[in-house]
Amino acid sequence: MSALQGFEARALARLPAGHPPVLAVVVDTEEEFDWGSPFSRDSTATSAIAAQNLAHRRVFDGFGIVPTYVIDWPVATTRAAVQALKALMDAGQCEIGTHLHPWVSPPHDEPVNAHNSYTGNLPAELELRKLERLTGAIAESFGRRPTVFKAGRYGLGSSTAAALASLGYRVDTSIVPHTSFGADGGPDFSAYRNDPFWFGAPAAPLLELPVTTAFCGWLGQQGPWLFPRLAAPAARRMRLGGIAARTRALERIRLSPEGATLDELKRLAGSLARAGNQVFTLSYHSPSLVAGHTPYVRSAQDLEAFVATLAGFMRYFRDELGGVFMSSSKIRDAMIVQNA
Repeated sequence: MSALQGFEARALARLPAGHPPVLAVVVDTEEEFDWGSPFSRDSTATSAIAAQNLAHRRVFDGFGIVPTYVIDWPVATTRAAVQALKALMDAGQCEIGTHLHPWVSPPHDEPVNAHNSYTGNLPAELELRKLERLTGAIAESFGRRPTVFKAGRYGLGSSTAAALASLGYRVDTSIVPHTSFGADGGPDFSAYRNDPFWFGAPAAPLLELPVTTAFCGWLGQQGPWLFPRLAAPAARRMRLGGIAARTRALERIRLSPEGATLDELKRLAGSLARAGNQVFTLSYHSPSLVAGHTPYVRSAQDLEAFVATLAGFMRYFRDELGGVFMSSSKIRDAMIVQNA
């Protein structure tokens, strides 16, 4: 299985020898919408942005974490949302990057549907124009040009790498290892691992920071070929995937408090750290900090558990794995090139 065009690893990206494990936090900072309904250009509310301070008060500030808020068009062009995030940026408490949701990002020259919700499925010229408009809007609102990108719905395409390079981006955080979105028309990242890598032109290399995702369990080494088979229709009818996860024989875990327990996040990070993984990326969606906006946080109790999971994992990463926290941009600055 080949890499996505434009995102082939030119070289692995490594921290200096002896550097402790590093964690970056990347927040998909976006409008609120019904995840179970069709995509709509009318869903542009951004009231949850004001709640991002909760994570800073309860978690980030105490650990010295500087998250990267990758923001989309409704956030970048709504005054209250910009004010809330710019105050954090100006205080050195966050970075601002780019998150492209094509259905709410102009120019609106394409039909709104599931296929087109993956920006990489759009014509290259339209993808570039959307990215140009959004990049410009963020630069105007925040007085600083963004250099970190994460595709909405992880929707990279064959022209995305060139578009990012042309606009001066330095880091991409879109790839989800061991995962395919092909059933919904999206990209296939099954061939990718969690190792960061350099891609693009040697004169201006971009860094890929994958969304930390791996197989755990005593069948973890067989995950790349076994997990897709457990997701096949016959295996799903027999609930073999659920059995494998409950018995901890094989589970695919993404480093996120959305859909994963604290114990699962610890198992994932611990397994990867023992295998020599240097860099970890934790992510979630900004609306999850308000009850009722995402499937992961439906109540006040869910929200409390969500924040507790965040705090618990940060404590584990620092105290038990000996890890440190760095922003996406700072990680790039600390990297050295090592040939794959």
